[in-house]
Amino acid sequence: MNKKYIMALDAGTTSCRAILFDKEGNIVRISQKEFTQYYPHSAWVEHDAMEIWGTMMGVMREVIETSLISPEDISCIGITNQRETTVVWNKETGKPIYNAIVWQCRRTADYCEELEKEGYSEVVKSKTGLKIDAYFSATKIKWILENVEGARELADEGKLLFGTIDTWLIWNLTRGKSHVTDYTNASRTMIFNINDLTWDKDLIEKFDIPESMLPEAKASSTIFGHTDEKMLAGARIPISGCAGDQQASMFGQACFDIGDVKNTYGTGCFVMMNTGNKPIYSNYGLLTTIAWGIDNEVEYALEGSIFIGGSLIQWLRDELKMIDTSEDSEYYSNKVKDNNGVYIVPAFTGLGAPYWDMYARGTIVGLTRGAKKEHIIRAALEAIAYQSKDVMMSMKDDSNIDINKLKVDGGASNNGFLMQFQSDLLGIDVYKSKLSESTALGAAFLAGLGIGMYKDKEEIKSICSYDKIYTPSSENDKFDEYYNTWKNAVKRSLDWAK
Repeated sequence: MNKKYIMALDAGTTSCRAILFDKEGNIVRISQKEFTQYYPHSAWVEHDAMEIWGTMMGVMREVIETSLISPEDISCIGITNQRETTVVWNKETGKPIYNAIVWQCRRTADYCEELEKEGYSEVVKSKTGLKIDAYFSATKIKWILENVEGARELADEGKLLFGTIDTWLIWNLTRGKSHVTDYTNASRTMIFNINDLTWDKDLIEKFDIPESMLPEAKASSTIFGHTDEKMLAGARIPISGCAGDQQASMFGQACFDIGDVKNTYGTGCFVMMNTGNKPIYSNYGLLTTIAWGIDNEVEYALEGSIFIGGSLIQWLRDELKMIDTSEDSEYYSNKVKDNNGVYIVPAFTGLGAPYWDMYARGTIVGLTRGAKKEHIIRAALEAIAYQSKDVMMSMKDDSNIDINKLKVDGGASNNGFLMQFQSDLLGIDVYKSKLSESTALGAAFLAGLGIGMYKDKEEIKSICSYDKIYTPSSENDKFDEYYNTWKNAVKRSLDWAK
C-alpha cells in the first residue's frame, strides 16, 4: 500500500486537532486550534458549529502543508469527538439553526427531573443504558425544536438534521452526502436502543423528535463516506473510523478483552471496562454504553466518571498556591513517607458513582498540628486514586469480572507517584502507554481497520507498547487500611450542603 498515513480528527470540547499517524501509531504531525466557548446564561454552554467546522478544516490543511505530504498519501480518516454535544441544521442551507448545545449544558435539567417523576428512569436505563440527565442529547434536541423560532415547522417538513459533532463533521466533509454516526455516539443520545442498535421509536416519540432528523447509525470501523474532491486538493479520502472520545481512548489502549479497564486521568477521570458482547446494567449508577462496533459485532462497556481528577491538582496550584506547577505535586508527595492521616474528599460539585450525592462537599479530614503542605498535596493525589478504585470496585461487583490490570492515559498519568499509588491501592499492574494521544490513536486504528490497513485487532494490539508498568508493592494490608479510612472520610462529606 503506497498510502502511508492515517489522519485522525479530534474534535474536543475546547479545541480541534488534526493528527497525522503512520501505520505504527507514531505521530508525524499535529495541529491544534482552540475555538470559542459561549455561556449565554448560568449553566448554559454553547459552541458555534460553523466555527468548529472551520477550525477543523484549518488544522487539517495545516497538518498536510507542514508535513510536506500530498493528500493522496493519506489512506483514511478517523474521527473522535466530544460526545453528546448537539447540532441541528437545515439540510438545504447547510447552516445550523442554533448554536451547538454542549454536553456540559444544564438548561434541560428541570425537564429531566419531570421525566424521572413520571417514572421513565427504568425505561431509559433498560433501553439506552443511561441515566436520565441533561448531559445527553435527546433533551437538547427537544429544547431546540421547542425554543428556536420556526424549528418545529422545519422539522415536520423534513428539512432539519440532527447530529453529534462526528455527524456534523462527516456531513460537511462529504458535502452533505453522508448523514451518519457510529454506534458509540448514538448510544450517548438517550434515544438509541443499545440492545437492537436502532433509534428507539418509543423514546423519539416521547421526546417528540421526527425520525427524519436522525442519522444512520453504523459500526465504528466502516466506510462512513469520502471527502469531497474539492475539499483537499482533489483527494477522495475514505472516512472509515469514528468513535466518541472515551471509547476511542479505550480502543487506542487496546482494551479488547473482557475485563480490560482503562482510566483517562484528565480534568476529571473516565473509567471504562470492556464487558464483551452483552450489556451489563449497573447497581451503582454506572453507565452502560457501546464500546464499539466492528464488522457485525458490538462490544459493550461500563463507564464511570469522576468529577474531580487533575483539576484537584490545579486547585492546589491556582487557589491554594501550594505548588507552582502540576509536576511539583509528585515532588512534594515523595518528600513524606505517608499522608500523616490527612484525607481530602474533593466533592467540589458533589460525588458521582458509587455515592451519587449532589449535596456532598469537599472536605479535608485528619488534620493535626504535625500536618504539613506535603501531606495535603499527597492526600490530593491519593484522592484521585481512591475515587478511581471506588468506580472500579463498582464495576467488578456489577460485572462479576476480576480486574487484573489497568491501562492509563491522560495528563495525570505522567505523575509517577500517583500511578504507583494506584497500582499499590488496587493490587494490580498499571500500564502507561508509550504511544501518546490514545484518543486520536484509537480513531486512527478504527479507520485503518475499516479499510483493511490492519488485519485485525490482534495486529493493533501488537503495535501497542508501554512506557512504564507500575507493579504493586507487597504491603497490601497497609493499603487496605488506607482505603477503609478513605471510605470513612467520604462519610464526613455526604449531605453537607443539605
